[in-house]
Amino acid sequence: MTYYRFYVENPLVEENVFRSMPREEAPLPTFAEARNLLPEPYWKGHESTIACYWKVWELAFRNLRQPSPQSGFVANYIDTAFNDCLFMWDSAFILLFGRYGSRAFCFQRTLDNLYARQHPDGFICREIGQGEGDDRFHRFDPASTGPNVMPWTEWEYFCTFADRARLANVFPVLLAYHRWLREYHTWQDGTYWACGLASGMDNQPRVPPGRSAGLSHGHMSWIDACLQQILSARLLARMARVLDRMADVDDLLEEEARLVRFVNGQMWDDRTAFYYDRHGDGRLSTVKTVGAYWALLAGVVPQERVAPFIAHLDNPTEFKRPHRVPSLSADHPEYRADGGYWLGGVWAPTNYMVLRGLTAVGADALAHEIALNHVEDVVLVYEQTGTVWENYAPEAPQPGRPAKPDFVGWSGLPPTAVLFEYIFGLRPDVPRGRLVWDVRLLDAHGVRRYPFGAEGLLELRCARRSSPEEKPAIEARSTHPLTLEVRWAGGSETVQL
Repeated sequence: MTYYRFYVENPLVEENVFRSMPREEAPLPTFAEARNLLPEPYWKGHESTIACYWKVWELAFRNLRQPSPQSGFVANYIDTAFNDCLFMWDSAFILLFGRYGSRAFCFQRTLDNLYARQHPDGFICREIGQGEGDDRFHRFDPASTGPNVMPWTEWEYFCTFADRARLANVFPVLLAYHRWLREYHTWQDGTYWACGLASGMDNQPRVPPGRSAGLSHGHMSWIDACLQQILSARLLARMARVLDRMADVDDLLEEEARLVRFVNGQMWDDRTAFYYDRHGDGRLSTVKTVGAYWALLAGVVPQERVAPFIAHLDNPTEFKRPHRVPSLSADHPEYRADGGYWLGGVWAPTNYMVLRGLTAVGADALAHEIALNHVEDVVLVYEQTGTVWENYAPEAPQPGRPAKPDFVGWSGLPPTAVLFEYIFGLRPDVPRGRLVWDVRLLDAHGVRRYPFGAEGLLELRCARRSSPEEKPAIEARSTHPLTLEVRWAGGSETVQL
């Protein structure tokens, strides 16, 4: 039988430099070689947390891979740690803690391998075999791709390293992929659909009864898919401003405004103060999924809705369980105390998304509280098992069921990025030469070799305090000039380093 390959080619793909990039052949660093290049945190009285931090990096460097000649991959990369494939959704989150280790290994280039396998119409498969570089799904399979979070990862890298050349290379790739999703994953009203596998939350009970949770779109508008496309559009517009390519994103600006109106008008329920999937007949789902909290990061929640919306995160009958934040609200009949994968499991990527969303709306106290709880539970399980896990049970300090061990993988996020950004409160903005230190801990803590930009290194120390209102006694040194803004419950202070 003859098989014809038909593509409506996207001219942006012709700008994709990764498709013709030579394969990297540099040797991989070992953890022993990397350790003295990595940030070194300390936290008085929390030795297990620091041990878990180093365990994460040990696993990360154990999972580094070189591209096979047959794969079409172009760069050394970190394995997803799930099977023999490189995953889009996992890789995007792995890199959000990997950026702290960039002096030892360029984790960011993991995404280059996905970009190198972009199709002529802009499609990128969500799961690609590492040996042969084969897409594991046909591009028109409902589970073929998604979720679209790579623009967020690339923007975070720009905010960390201010690398305009990198931004210029990835912009056409990401724009072509965004437009592919709009062409093939939308309904007539312009909203987006996904399925369990395409959303990354495989077995959540979101589609109507009798349909496959993992493989059916249910003829629904999916709230997380819509919000991720709003976030993608907004971030691509920011990239376009930096690159002076605003003419390329006129369609995205229109789409973003239209989707925001639809989400707030048609996918929000006033009675329960929550965003939901929308059925084809206009009815809203009743499933409260953690995926709705992409609304905070996407910046779509009107001010008057913020407090009631985030209140669900502080409600013990919903998302405030012993280990926060479960992926499915605890008042759902299919919620599982052992996690049941995405039937209540606590996952590092969605927790990190929630934390970043809370920061975006100024709910820093709640973010710190959730982060402390999350890291404490991850560390308790580490003390019991000696490793980190793919996901965690919401009702007790245990691995989820099912869950893979040694999952670095995105479970590297809590002991690294969450520790730095939400427990210690360090949030860099390299393009503006600024670092915020939101001090909430009373214990002595700090970081040696904290990276700032491509070359800057900081030594940061905060002495023990007796109360949140007490002004922190800070010691800070930097190899490069920057503005340090120290915040605490009793005030703030700006220091030039």
